Amino acid sequence: MSDQFDAIVIGAGQAGPFLAARLAGDGKKIALIERDHIGGTCVNDGCTPTKTLVASARAAWMARRAADFGVTVNGPVRVDMKAVMARKDEVVGASVQSLTEWIGGIDTLDYIQGEASFVSPTQIRVGDRTISAPQIFINTGARAAVPDWPGLDTISYFTNTTIMDLDTLPDHLVIIGASYIGLEFAQIYARFGARVTVIERGDRPASREDQDISAWIRQILEADGVRFLFNTTVESLAPAGEGVLLSLKTSEGPSAIEGSHLLIALGRKPNTEALDLAAAGVDVDKRGHIVTDEHLRTSVPGIWAMGDVNGRGAFTHTSYNEFEIVADNVIDGGNRSVAGRIPVYGLFIDPPLGRIGMSEAEVRKSGRKALIATRPMDRVSRARERGETQGMIKVLVDAQTRQVLGAAILGIGGDEVVQVLLQLMAAGTPYTTMVETVHIHPTVSELLPTVLADLKPLD
Repeated sequence: MSDQFDAIVIGAGQAGPFLAARLAGDGKKIALIERDHIGGTCVNDGCTPTKTLVASARAAWMARRAADFGVTVNGPVRVDMKAVMARKDEVVGASVQSLTEWIGGIDTLDYIQGEASFVSPTQIRVGDRTISAPQIFINTGARAAVPDWPGLDTISYFTNTTIMDLDTLPDHLVIIGASYIGLEFAQIYARFGARVTVIERGDRPASREDQDISAWIRQILEADGVRFLFNTTVESLAPAGEGVLLSLKTSEGPSAIEGSHLLIALGRKPNTEALDLAAAGVDVDKRGHIVTDEHLRTSVPGIWAMGDVNGRGAFTHTSYNEFEIVADNVIDGGNRSVAGRIPVYGLFIDPPLGRIGMSEAEVRKSGRKALIATRPMDRVSRARERGETQGMIKVLVDAQTRQVLGAAILGIGGDEVVQVLLQLMAAGTPYTTMVETVHIHPTVSELLPTVLADLKPLD
């Protein structure tokens, strides 16, 4: 005889707890299952801890630049890694405690610690316990992808999760992968004072971005001392003293590099294997993501999938949005979906990149008539006043509808400022409305009307 619930939520990441709380608030008996830590990747080893480290790294960077602002700092700037990590742990701990207390205070919600697997479309096994419900919601997230390289089993290495336990400064940190996770850690540790080398099989960092944005990203990180090896792949790994020796293949032939520490940052893979989805008949794609429709319903009626595990977005904000969509459909009787969701994300190097909608390359590929405007950040008053003039602004507009198609703002406040344009996109408002609106001076946002007034046809 199984324990009967009205609904089961598997995974306590950025969608699961909030959906469980909404369902429980509707008077239903809910089970929330989590195998590891409440809060998921974002709270425990993603957004919260990494942005805390970004803040510490920025403090070190600003201290070294103090003289540029007429401020005297006596002696060399030193970074206490144990104190840095203790601060990170305190911030993470407060978030976890807050979530735990909130979930624990919901009377009709049963929080179950353990690994969940399907027994049938309506039954879940957790340890020795079998529970059932007519509705099951999956929010199991993703984890670091690690290739099966020769010699990997002979060396120690970090992923974005395990590096959170490193409380000493690497002498030479080698990072494999020049996408968002790898780039953020590269700058963090370079600013802490480590030698950092990034190995990338492609010819530029952040390859999904336009060439000019990638070039700026490279320039920003190289200014912090990060070394890049492009068009390079790993052939094998071996111990080298207390570090690791990487045998490489480059466009110029074989090569090798030795590092004291290794971080593998080659993307994420969905946490689906342990779920035994076949027992429920839930379809997955070739990468292991759960297949869903636009309303997040899986191939089996009564089962939904939200967040990284469905492959529709790899961000905290998309996961939370999917909680909202499912809650609207299941609880409120609405019809919200992911159809038409505007792509929006950030790269949290310093200064950050904010990205919305289509890139220039995507607009060109679409063949539509468009307008484009760009401006270097060194022409932004706020950037000059702060002494942070790296980066650029780029906006793309449909030539006929005058609606914003996409934007990239790499520079001071870029992750915040770009969302001003996001609201225009969501509302279907022509860019001319912003051009005719007065903005506060001196800010970064005030330059958007000026940039838009300089739109020219995209050749």
